[in-house]
Amino acid sequence: METHERHAQIVEIAKLRGRVSVNDLVLEFGVSPQTIRKDLNDICNRGLLKRSHGGAVFPSSIENMEYEARRQIAAREKDAIGRAAARLIPNNSSLFINIGTTTEAVGQALLDHAGMMVITNNINVANKMRVYPQFEVVISGGIVRASDGGIVGEAAVDFIKQFKVDYAVIGASAIDADGALLDFDYREVKVAQAIIANARNVILVSDSTKFERTAPVRIAHLSQVNTFITNLCPLPSIKTICREAGVNLIETNPVSLRFT
Repeated sequence: METHERHAQIVEIAKLRGRVSVNDLVLEFGVSPQTIRKDLNDICNRGLLKRSHGGAVFPSSIENMEYEARRQIAAREKDAIGRAAARLIPNNSSLFINIGTTTEAVGQALLDHAGMMVITNNINVANKMRVYPQFEVVISGGIVRASDGGIVGEAAVDFIKQFKVDYAVIGASAIDADGALLDFDYREVKVAQAIIANARNVILVSDSTKFERTAPVRIAHLSQVNTFITNLCPLPSIKTICREAGVNLIETNPVSLRFT
């Protein structure tokens, strides 16, 4: 394969998955790690990807990835995060679940719970849970985003403000080293902020790829949540924020995301 063809394929893989690792690309193309590192350096120098530890990421500061593609990123890690969050939420609780592939994993892990009232702006969560009689599912009104089934807008914000729940499960599209939780759609951010303000306990769920991304709209600060569950927290600054703010940091630590 010509070098330019391999570069084009690497960019397409990164666009689909959100990130690529040196190890995965070595297996994909049957070339040496040195060749892949040179490829990534060349591609990143052209501004097509952004170098990260052990690989590169697709620059997503302007637009979000397709929702179905995001579901495939760190799927096993999201399942582990979902199970860890579900263990913190007792039966007979009320909770918010907002839009996101990791929050959906929490919803999946809650299916063996009983006596739950779930308020959500996530059509995917509502559709999954509605068939289980142990759940009372309440879905917000508002504008439905075609891309991911998220319900956003002022109607959704006003709806959320009617409740005061035991737990909120929220996600973020990106997490900055200074603890800022970020997203792409200011309308979804308004809903997430209302969710945070109207829950007694806020659980942030996010896989470690979110530390490698950026997004333009601020949701909140990490210090505003009670618990942060991730597979791996590679940033000392984030651990410091959690420790100083009294945020319970839980790392599920699957080996697959310990990049080399």
